[in-house]
Amino acid sequence: MKILIVDDEMNICLTLKNILKDEGHICEYTIKSNKIMNLFESFNPDVVLLDVRLDGANGLDVLQKMKDKNSQTTIIMISGHSGIKEAVRAIKIGAYDFLEKPLSLTKVKIIVNKAYEFQTLSRNYNNLKTTVDEQYQIVGESKPIKEMLMLVQKIASSDSKVLIRGESGTGKELVAYAVHNGSKRRDKPFIKFNSAAIPNELVESELFGHEKGAFTGAHKSKDGKIEQADGGTLFLDEIGDMSLNAQAKILRVIQEGEFERVGGNKTQKINIRLIAATHKNLEALVEQGSFREDLYYRLNVIPITTPPLREHPSDIPLLIEHYSHFFSNDLKIPLKTFSPACINELQSWEFKGNVRELRNLIERIYILVDKEIIEPEDITILTQKPQKTDFWNQTLSYKDKKREFEIKYLSTQLKLNNGNLTNTAKALNLQVSNLSRKIKELEIKY
Repeated sequence: MKILIVDDEMNICLTLKNILKDEGHICEYTIKSNKIMNLFESFNPDVVLLDVRLDGANGLDVLQKMKDKNSQTTIIMISGHSGIKEAVRAIKIGAYDFLEKPLSLTKVKIIVNKAYEFQTLSRNYNNLKTTVDEQYQIVGESKPIKEMLMLVQKIASSDSKVLIRGESGTGKELVAYAVHNGSKRRDKPFIKFNSAAIPNELVESELFGHEKGAFTGAHKSKDGKIEQADGGTLFLDEIGDMSLNAQAKILRVIQEGEFERVGGNKTQKINIRLIAATHKNLEALVEQGSFREDLYYRLNVIPITTPPLREHPSDIPLLIEHYSHFFSNDLKIPLKTFSPACINELQSWEFKGNVRELRNLIERIYILVDKEIIEPEDITILTQKPQKTDFWNQTLSYKDKKREFEIKYLSTQLKLNNGNLTNTAKALNLQVSNLSRKIKELEIKY
């Protein structure tokens, strides 16, 4: 660990340097206030021992400058004359601790080691947070994605319930995390619960927790997902698959902010933001009696719809680049390049599994294809079934087939240009008026 010692007394600097070098640390020191920041930047210390009162400078001002330069540096203040007021100000600026002179060398070693442990934990947390943020990154610059992200940004700061609708593989969990990460609860837990992934008989135990002896095999008490999410966000994925009994208990959580563990009679208060998601038609489930109408209206405060990939194929090149870098780093495989022809081919695919299907395909390519440049034949060979509809082999009248071709072609081109009529006409070398007339004639919606 690198430690910078700043004090206007040479004997203190030398004493601290010697005892910390004996502990295995690399140390530098200065007694000159005009050299502090230059040494700080060139040495780039992990920990700084900084005197409050320096010759020609105020240690608290130096602390502020150091924190402005590198907020991750752990700084321990030293003082022989400061009072409570200066100590409070130092902590507010970002000092890790405050040592009083005369210094206890044993205490110095203990605090320096604790400061290093704290910094290591902070660094690991920040790295983990960065990894999680990258994992949950929403990629896209198309109109549907931009509109969805604008809505997320607008609602994130509130505590309103959110219901995310969309096909499988469209990134509903990513949207839920984006709402959480943009809220005042971002530093609290984001807890996921998938109703479809857990057997019905275990849903309530996993969600609400259970007491010891509540059922066979319950050898000890267990916190449920709701307790784990206290203060943060609970994301209920595939809410349409939840049993009616569990739905009733979730409704109580929403209405009263309280619940009871399975096998328990103690009512517990809870403070969570609830986000639900489903790919099912909840209105139809309400009509069938398999989803509570009162819960539906409680959840559907702010609806968000995740668009299927076929509605924003212009984002496919960005998604390919994003997942290509991800799997290159994750699998420790050199970065592959997707040829323009390959990207064009993928943009013509249907992707019924949406972004998840594209992600899985890229992972498969990184594992199975030993080439740096990926061509169309490399991806078609890996698919288990033809991705394209058998358009050319269908036998229809020439007139009907021509109309079908024009609809498919113009619809795709409009999507590639984010629904912009002028840009589409320019790309196709058509007059805007002619393109507009053809769209009306073919009854194309865009």
